[in-house]
Amino acid sequence: MGKTLIILVLHSPICYDFNMFVKRILIFFPLLLIFFLAQSFFWVPTYDKQAAGNPERLKKYIHGSAADAEMLNPVISADSTSSSIENLVFDGLISLDDKLEYRPRLATSWTQTEEAFLAVDPRHRIKGIAKSSPVTADWVDYLRQSLEENHKWSANIKSLEVIPGKTVQGTVQVPVPGSDGSPELLNGRPRMESAPYTLQLPDRIKFVLARVDQDFFNPIQKLIGDDYFSSFPYEDFIYAGNPDQRERLKPHFAEILQVTEHNPVIDFDLRRGVRFHDGHEFDSGDVLFTYRSIMDIKTASPRRSDYEPVKSAEALGPHKIRFTYKRLFSPAINSWFMGILPEHLLNAGVLKQEALSQNSDPENFTIRDSQFNRNPIGTGPFKFADWKSDELIRLKRNDDYWEGPPEYQEYIMRIIPDALTQEMEFYAGAVDNYSVQPHQVARFRKEEKYQSFSSLGYFFAYIGYNMRNPLFKSTEVRKALGMAIDVEQIIEYVLYGEGERVTGPYAKMTDWYDQQVKPLPYDPAGALAILNGLGWHKNAEGFLEKDGQVFEFNLITNAGNPIRKNILTIAQNGWLELGIKCNTQIFEWAVFLKDFVNTHNFDAVVLGWSMGIDPDLYQIWHSSQTGKRQLNFVGYENEEADRLIVRIRQEYDKKEQIKMTHQLHQMIARDQPYTFLYVKKATQLLDKKIVIVEPDADGSGEKYAKIYPTRDGGINYYFNKWRKLNFVPQFSEN
Repeated sequence: MGKTLIILVLHSPICYDFNMFVKRILIFFPLLLIFFLAQSFFWVPTYDKQAAGNPERLKKYIHGSAADAEMLNPVISADSTSSSIENLVFDGLISLDDKLEYRPRLATSWTQTEEAFLAVDPRHRIKGIAKSSPVTADWVDYLRQSLEENHKWSANIKSLEVIPGKTVQGTVQVPVPGSDGSPELLNGRPRMESAPYTLQLPDRIKFVLARVDQDFFNPIQKLIGDDYFSSFPYEDFIYAGNPDQRERLKPHFAEILQVTEHNPVIDFDLRRGVRFHDGHEFDSGDVLFTYRSIMDIKTASPRRSDYEPVKSAEALGPHKIRFTYKRLFSPAINSWFMGILPEHLLNAGVLKQEALSQNSDPENFTIRDSQFNRNPIGTGPFKFADWKSDELIRLKRNDDYWEGPPEYQEYIMRIIPDALTQEMEFYAGAVDNYSVQPHQVARFRKEEKYQSFSSLGYFFAYIGYNMRNPLFKSTEVRKALGMAIDVEQIIEYVLYGEGERVTGPYAKMTDWYDQQVKPLPYDPAGALAILNGLGWHKNAEGFLEKDGQVFEFNLITNAGNPIRKNILTIAQNGWLELGIKCNTQIFEWAVFLKDFVNTHNFDAVVLGWSMGIDPDLYQIWHSSQTGKRQLNFVGYENEEADRLIVRIRQEYDKKEQIKMTHQLHQMIARDQPYTFLYVKKATQLLDKKIVIVEPDADGSGEKYAKIYPTRDGGINYYFNKWRKLNFVPQFSEN
C-alpha cells in the first residue's frame, strides 16, 4: 500500500511540474509517516514471540532512552543518561537503601567524628587563672575542671592535647585600590592582587570529639567571655608581607587565623576482595585518586564544589581512608555516592602513554581526553561491552560482582528519540522500559499485561515572585495570589492526575518535608477579600487599583515546556477573575535565564526545582544568595530562616535536622515567596513477567516477588534481582 501511494503521487495528472510534485509530497508526508510507523509496529515481533523464538531475549533488559550518553565517567559527566549507565558500571562508597537511609557499598562502614581547635591568646586574663599564664597546659586543666560538670559536653571529648604554635607563610587575594582609594574595577569587578603574610600561629588546644557538635564551643565561650572571641588581637599574630597591603589584609584576619575551628572527619573502612572489571583489586588508592581527579582544575569536574570543603585526604592503609573537612558541612557525606575510578588505568603515567599513542601533547592531555570515557571500567554489577553512538549502549553481567551477579545477562540502552516510536516499541516488547508520559499512563493501565508504578519524584513546580517589586512585598498579597490558582485543576487536566500538591521547599517523600503543613485553599472570594482589605479595589474597567496604580505585572517562563505554558494560562485566568492584569510571555531558555532570571528583570516566573536528598537549602533560600546570577533570585530575606538554614547544614544529628527543617518549611510556607504548586509523579511501566527473584529461606529454591517502589518512588533498587519470565506468576495478596 505504501508503494502504491507513492506511485499515485508521482503519476497523478495534477502533478504538472516539480513544484507541484513537492506540494503533493508535503501533503501526503504525514500520512506516509503514520503508515510506516504503524507498519513498524506490526513488523516488530511482540515480546511473547521474541521469547518463544529466542529464549536469550529473556536474559536481556532493554531500556528505551530519548537521548544518548555524553561520556561514561562519573567524575566529569553531567547528564542523566550518562549517569544511568554509570550507576550500573561503577560503585560509590555508600548509597541509599529503600528507606532513604545510608547503606554501605565499597565502604563497609564509616564514622563521623570531629577535631575542634581553640587558639590560645596567652595574654588574655581568665578569672579562674590567677595570673595571665603563657602555659597553654594551664588552660587545658582549667577548661577540664570548670566544665566537667557539663556531662553531655565532656562525655563527647575523647581527648585533649596542646598543638604548639608555628610560623606559617601564605597569601590571600585583596582588591587593588584605585586613585580615589576605592577598589579598581576590571570588567565591572574589583581587580585583585596577591597579598603575602606571615602568621605566628599561637598554641592551640585540640579536642577530639566522638561526634560532630556545632555548639561545642558555646560552654567555653560562656566560661572565658564573649570578648575573647569578639576582640581577638589578630594584629599580634598576622604580619603583612607588604606594609602597603596591611589595611586591605585586615578583612581576612579571621580567615587566616581561626580562633575556633571545626574539622569534621569521616573515616571509611573499605570492602576487601572487590575487583575492577579488568581484575585489578580495588583499594584506598583508587578512592584517593578519584578525589584528587575531581579537585584537579584540569579535569574541570562539575562536582568539584561538592569536595571543596575537604581539608585533607589520607589513606590509612589499603582498606581505610580518612577525609578531614575545613568546616561544618553535613551534606558532605552525600558526595561519596560518587563512582570510584581505577587509578591504574587513569594515573598520570597511563595518560601520558595514551597521549603519545594518539600523537597528542602529554602536558595538555587530561582524563577528559581519555578513551576510558567511551570504554569505562568500574566495579559495578555490569561491565561495559560496546557503544554505538545514537543507537545503543550495551553492558554485560559482571559474574564476579562482590554482591553477587545480576539476574540479567545483558543491559541494553536503545536510543529512540521519537516519543511515539518509544511507545510502540514498548507495546511490542522491543523495549522493556522507557520514560512514559503522563497522558500515556491511563492508556497502558487498561492493559492487563503491564504493572505500573506512579510515585512522587524530587521535582516540584512553583510560581516565584520577585520580592524587590513593591507589588509583592506583602505576605498577604502573595498569599492571595496563591489562593486564586486552582492547583487541583492543573494536576487533573495538565498532568492527567500524575501529581500531588506541595507546600514547601523539600522533596515530599523525605523526612525534611513537614506533612502537617496544609496547602493554600483555592478560594478566589477569600483572595479578593484579602486584597480589598489591603486597599485594592476594582476600577471602572474591572481591574484592581490602589492609589492610582493598577495591579498589573508580567508572568514569564521558558519555551519548550508545554506544562509551564498551560500554568501561565491557568494562573492568568485565575488572577483575572480577581481583577489582576497579568501579562504572560515565553522566552527561549538561554534568553530566559540570561536576560530575566539572572538579572532579576522579572515580576513573576513559572519554574521548578529538582531537589536532592539532603536538607541543605543555602543556595536557594539564604539571604546572602540574592545577588545576580545566584539562586535566591526571588530575593527572599528572613533572618530567622537564615539562622535555621546555616544550622541545618552544620547539624550532623538527623533528629535535630528534622526538627529544624520542619520549622523552615513552616516559615517559608507562611511567607509564600513562592506559590508552591505540585510535585509531578514519576511513572514507570513494566511487563508483569518481570519480577524480583529471592532465594527461599532454607536455600532449597527460589521464589518470585512483585516489583515495588522504594520510599522515593524508584523501582530500580532491586534491579540486580530482576528476572524476566516466560509466564506471568500469580502472587498472593497480603
